Amino acid sequence: MRTLSPSALAALPPIGLEELVASSELLTRVDRKYALDRSAAELLLDLAPTGTRVLTIDDRRGFGYTTTYLDTPDLLTYQLAARRRRRRFKVRTRRYDTSGTGYLEVKTRDGSRTVKTRLDGDHLLEGRLDAEGAGFVRGALTAAGVSDRYVTELRPTLDIHYHRSTLQLADEGSRVTLDTGLRWEAADGTVLERPDLVVVETKSTGRACSVDRLLWSLGHRPGRISKYATGLAALDAALPANRWTRTLRDHF
Repeated sequence: MRTLSPSALAALPPIGLEELVASSELLTRVDRKYALDRSAAELLLDLAPTGTRVLTIDDRRGFGYTTTYLDTPDLLTYQLAARRRRRRFKVRTRRYDTSGTGYLEVKTRDGSRTVKTRLDGDHLLEGRLDAEGAGFVRGALTAAGVSDRYVTELRPTLDIHYHRSTLQLADEGSRVTLDTGLRWEAADGTVLERPDLVVVETKSTGRACSVDRLLWSLGHRPGRISKYATGLAALDAALPANRWTRTLRDHF
Protein backbone atom coordinates (compact mmCIF):
# COMPACT_ATOMS: atom_id res chain seq x y z
CA MET A 1 0.00 0.00 0.00
CA ARG A 2 1.48 3.34 -1.05
CA THR A 3 1.15 6.14 1.49
CA LEU A 4 2.13 9.79 1.68
CA SER A 5 5.79 10.60 2.14
CA PRO A 6 6.70 10.35 5.85
CA SER A 7 8.68 13.58 5.51
CA ALA A 8 5.59 15.46 4.30
CA LEU A 9 3.72 14.50 7.48
CA ALA A 10 6.74 14.75 9.80
CA ALA A 11 6.94 18.52 9.38
CA LEU A 12 3.55 18.97 11.08
CA PRO A 13 3.21 19.03 14.88
CA PRO A 14 1.19 16.20 16.45
CA ILE A 15 -2.22 16.16 18.10
CA GLY A 16 -3.52 13.27 20.21
CA LEU A 17 -6.82 11.52 19.61
CA GLU A 18 -8.60 12.84 22.70
CA GLU A 19 -7.69 16.45 21.93
CA LEU A 20 -8.66 16.02 18.28
CA VAL A 21 -12.09 14.66 19.20
CA ALA A 22 -12.64 17.39 21.81
CA SER A 23 -11.69 20.19 19.44
CA SER A 24 -13.36 19.09 16.22
CA GLU A 25 -15.91 16.33 16.67
CA LEU A 26 -18.06 17.20 13.66
CA LEU A 27 -20.98 14.81 13.38
CA THR A 28 -23.12 17.39 11.55
CA ARG A 29 -21.00 19.01 8.91
CA VAL A 30 -20.37 20.07 5.32
CA ASP A 31 -17.90 17.88 3.44
CA ARG A 32 -15.90 18.91 0.40
CA LYS A 33 -13.91 16.28 -1.48
CA TYR A 34 -10.97 16.57 -3.84
CA ALA A 35 -9.33 13.86 -5.97
CA LEU A 36 -5.60 14.61 -6.19
CA ASP A 37 -2.51 12.81 -7.32
CA ARG A 38 0.21 12.10 -4.78
CA SER A 39 2.45 15.06 -5.69
CA ALA A 40 -0.45 17.53 -5.33
CA ALA A 41 -1.38 16.08 -1.94
CA GLU A 42 2.20 16.35 -0.69
CA LEU A 43 2.38 19.97 -1.89
CA LEU A 44 -0.78 20.61 0.13
CA LEU A 45 0.97 19.28 3.22
CA ASP A 46 4.04 21.42 2.54
CA LEU A 47 1.82 24.53 2.36
CA ALA A 48 -0.51 23.61 5.22
CA PRO A 49 -1.86 26.63 7.15
CA THR A 50 0.04 27.70 10.25
CA GLY A 51 -1.03 25.74 13.30
CA THR A 52 -2.14 22.63 11.39
CA ARG A 53 -1.51 19.45 13.40
CA VAL A 54 -1.64 15.79 12.41
CA LEU A 55 -3.27 13.01 14.42
CA THR A 56 -0.50 10.98 16.02
CA ILE A 57 -0.92 7.79 18.06
CA ASP A 58 2.14 5.85 19.28
CA ASP A 59 4.29 7.85 16.84
CA ARG A 60 2.10 6.78 13.90
CA ARG A 61 0.72 9.51 11.64
CA GLY A 62 -1.41 7.37 9.38
CA PHE A 63 -3.68 4.40 9.96
CA GLY A 64 -5.12 1.56 7.93
CA TYR A 65 -8.89 1.24 7.63
CA THR A 66 -11.25 -1.31 6.15
CA THR A 67 -14.74 -0.01 5.43
CA THR A 68 -17.55 -2.33 4.42
CA TYR A 69 -20.57 -0.70 2.78
CA LEU A 70 -23.98 -2.32 3.12
CA ASP A 71 -26.64 -1.98 0.43
CA THR A 72 -29.80 -3.70 -0.75
CA PRO A 73 -29.72 -6.30 -3.55
CA ASP A 74 -30.85 -3.63 -6.02
CA LEU A 75 -28.30 -1.11 -4.64
CA LEU A 76 -30.79 1.36 -3.19
CA THR A 77 -28.23 3.55 -1.42
CA TYR A 78 -26.12 3.73 -4.58
CA GLN A 79 -29.16 4.61 -6.69
CA LEU A 80 -30.24 7.37 -4.27
CA ALA A 81 -26.81 8.98 -4.63
CA ALA A 82 -26.61 8.46 -8.41
CA ARG A 83 -30.01 10.08 -8.89
CA ARG A 84 -29.19 12.94 -6.52
CA ARG A 85 -32.05 12.34 -4.15
CA ARG A 86 -32.10 15.04 -1.49
CA ARG A 87 -32.62 12.58 1.35
CA ARG A 88 -30.21 9.69 1.06
CA PHE A 89 -28.17 7.49 3.34
CA LYS A 90 -25.26 5.09 3.66
CA VAL A 91 -24.67 2.28 6.12
CA ARG A 92 -21.18 0.97 6.70
CA THR A 93 -18.89 -0.71 9.16
CA ARG A 94 -15.38 0.55 9.72
CA ARG A 95 -12.47 -1.36 11.22
CA TYR A 96 -9.17 0.11 12.38
CA ASP A 97 -6.69 -2.38 10.97
CA THR A 98 -4.04 -1.81 13.65
CA SER A 99 -6.26 -2.34 16.71
CA GLY A 100 -9.03 -4.42 15.15
CA THR A 101 -11.66 -2.23 16.79
CA GLY A 102 -14.49 -0.75 14.81
CA TYR A 103 -18.01 0.58 14.66
CA LEU A 104 -21.22 0.68 12.66
CA GLU A 105 -22.03 4.01 11.06
CA VAL A 106 -25.05 5.60 9.41
CA LYS A 107 -24.62 8.71 7.27
CA THR A 108 -27.71 10.64 6.23
CA ARG A 109 -27.78 13.51 3.80
CA ASP A 110 -30.22 16.38 3.50
CA GLY A 111 -29.07 18.81 0.83
CA SER A 112 -25.49 19.82 1.61
CA ARG A 113 -25.59 18.68 5.25
CA THR A 114 -24.22 15.33 6.34
CA VAL A 115 -25.20 13.83 9.70
CA LYS A 116 -23.23 10.85 10.99
CA THR A 117 -24.17 8.55 13.85
CA ARG A 118 -22.15 5.57 15.03
CA LEU A 119 -22.34 2.56 17.28
CA ASP A 120 -19.22 0.95 18.72
CA GLY A 121 -18.48 -2.66 17.93
CA ASP A 122 -18.80 -5.19 15.13
CA HIS A 123 -22.48 -5.72 14.30
CA LEU A 124 -22.24 -7.96 11.23
CA LEU A 125 -23.12 -11.60 11.78
CA GLU A 126 -22.88 -13.96 8.80
CA GLY A 127 -23.49 -11.13 6.34
CA ARG A 128 -26.40 -9.61 8.24
CA LEU A 129 -26.77 -6.85 10.80
CA ASP A 130 -27.28 -8.28 14.28
CA ALA A 131 -30.33 -7.21 16.30
CA GLU A 132 -28.55 -4.33 18.02
CA GLY A 133 -27.08 -3.07 14.76
CA ALA A 134 -30.38 -3.27 12.89
CA GLY A 135 -32.13 -1.39 15.68
CA PHE A 136 -29.47 1.29 15.64
CA VAL A 137 -29.77 1.77 11.87
CA ARG A 138 -33.56 1.97 12.09
CA GLY A 139 -33.34 4.63 14.78
CA ALA A 140 -30.81 6.71 12.84
CA LEU A 141 -32.86 6.60 9.64
CA THR A 142 -36.12 7.42 11.41
CA ALA A 143 -34.53 10.39 13.15
CA ALA A 144 -33.42 11.69 9.74
CA GLY A 145 -36.85 11.27 8.18
CA VAL A 146 -35.72 8.35 6.01
CA SER A 147 -37.74 5.13 5.64
CA ASP A 148 -36.29 2.23 7.62
CA ARG A 149 -38.15 -0.48 5.68
CA TYR A 150 -35.04 -1.63 3.82
CA VAL A 151 -32.90 -2.36 6.88
CA THR A 152 -33.50 -6.11 6.77
CA GLU A 153 -32.30 -6.19 3.14
CA LEU A 154 -28.89 -4.64 3.78
CA ARG A 155 -25.93 -6.86 2.89
CA PRO A 156 -22.16 -6.28 2.54
CA THR A 157 -21.62 -4.96 -0.99
CA LEU A 158 -18.16 -3.41 -1.19
CA ASP A 159 -15.01 -3.45 0.96
CA ILE A 160 -12.66 -0.48 0.72
CA HIS A 161 -9.14 -0.60 2.15
CA TYR A 162 -7.12 2.59 2.57
CA HIS A 163 -4.61 4.47 4.71
CA ARG A 164 -5.76 7.71 6.37
CA SER A 165 -3.98 10.69 7.85
CA THR A 166 -6.07 13.30 9.70
CA LEU A 167 -5.28 16.99 10.12
CA GLN A 168 -6.76 19.42 12.63
CA LEU A 169 -6.84 23.08 11.61
CA ALA A 170 -6.00 25.72 14.18
CA ASP A 171 -8.90 27.73 15.66
CA GLU A 172 -11.43 26.47 13.12
CA GLY A 173 -12.84 23.25 14.53
CA SER A 174 -12.30 21.76 11.07
CA ARG A 175 -10.65 18.52 10.02
CA VAL A 176 -9.01 17.36 6.84
CA THR A 177 -8.50 13.69 5.94
CA LEU A 178 -6.17 12.31 3.28
CA ASP A 179 -6.87 8.77 2.08
CA THR A 180 -4.22 6.87 0.12
CA GLY A 181 -3.53 3.33 -1.04
CA LEU A 182 -7.14 2.87 -2.10
CA ARG A 183 -8.28 -0.67 -2.87
CA TRP A 184 -11.86 -1.75 -3.60
CA GLU A 185 -13.12 -5.34 -3.41
CA ALA A 186 -16.65 -6.21 -4.54
CA ALA A 187 -18.75 -9.00 -3.07
CA ASP A 188 -17.89 -11.23 -6.07
CA GLY A 189 -14.15 -10.82 -5.39
CA THR A 190 -13.43 -8.29 -8.16
CA VAL A 191 -10.61 -5.92 -7.10
CA LEU A 192 -9.76 -2.38 -8.18
CA GLU A 193 -6.67 -0.47 -6.98
CA ARG A 194 -5.64 3.16 -7.46
CA PRO A 195 -2.30 3.53 -5.61
CA ASP A 196 -1.58 7.10 -6.82
CA LEU A 197 -5.01 8.56 -6.03
CA VAL A 198 -5.39 10.67 -2.87
CA VAL A 199 -8.89 11.58 -1.71
CA VAL A 200 -8.77 14.75 0.36
CA GLU A 201 -11.86 15.64 2.37
CA THR A 202 -12.43 18.81 4.35
CA LYS A 203 -15.02 18.66 7.14
CA SER A 204 -16.31 21.98 8.44
CA THR A 205 -19.39 23.47 10.02
CA GLY A 206 -20.36 25.21 6.80
CA ARG A 207 -18.13 27.88 5.35
CA ALA A 208 -14.98 26.98 3.47
CA CYS A 209 -12.00 26.27 5.73
CA SER A 210 -8.43 27.42 5.20
CA VAL A 211 -7.45 24.20 3.38
CA ASP A 212 -10.38 24.64 0.96
CA ARG A 213 -9.12 28.12 0.15
CA LEU A 214 -5.56 26.84 -0.23
CA LEU A 215 -6.68 24.10 -2.62
CA TRP A 216 -8.68 26.60 -4.65
CA SER A 217 -5.61 28.84 -4.94
CA LEU A 218 -3.69 25.84 -6.32
CA GLY A 219 -6.35 25.25 -8.98
CA HIS A 220 -8.23 22.38 -7.32
CA ARG A 221 -12.00 22.53 -6.93
CA PRO A 222 -14.28 20.23 -4.95
CA GLY A 223 -15.36 17.27 -7.02
CA ARG A 224 -18.01 14.60 -6.94
CA ILE A 225 -16.32 11.56 -5.49
CA SER A 226 -17.74 8.98 -3.15
CA LYS A 227 -15.36 6.17 -2.28
CA TYR A 228 -18.35 3.82 -2.30
CA ALA A 229 -20.36 5.03 -5.29
CA THR A 230 -17.44 5.97 -7.53
CA GLY A 231 -15.64 2.72 -6.76
CA LEU A 232 -18.75 0.66 -7.44
CA ALA A 233 -19.33 2.51 -10.73
CA ALA A 234 -15.72 1.88 -11.76
CA LEU A 235 -16.20 -1.84 -11.06
CA ASP A 236 -19.54 -2.10 -12.88
CA ALA A 237 -19.90 -0.05 -16.06
CA ALA A 238 -23.61 -0.95 -16.27
CA LEU A 239 -24.48 1.23 -13.28
CA PRO A 240 -25.78 4.80 -13.81
CA ALA A 241 -22.77 7.00 -13.17
CA ASN A 242 -23.32 10.35 -14.89
CA ARG A 243 -22.81 12.14 -11.60
CA TRP A 244 -19.24 10.87 -11.37
CA THR A 245 -18.30 10.92 -15.06
CA ARG A 246 -15.48 13.44 -14.67
CA THR A 247 -13.95 11.69 -11.66
CA LEU A 248 -14.15 8.32 -13.38
CA ARG A 249 -12.58 9.72 -16.55
CA ASP A 250 -9.76 11.53 -14.75
CA HIS A 251 -8.86 9.00 -12.06
CA PHE A 252 -10.21 5.56 -12.99
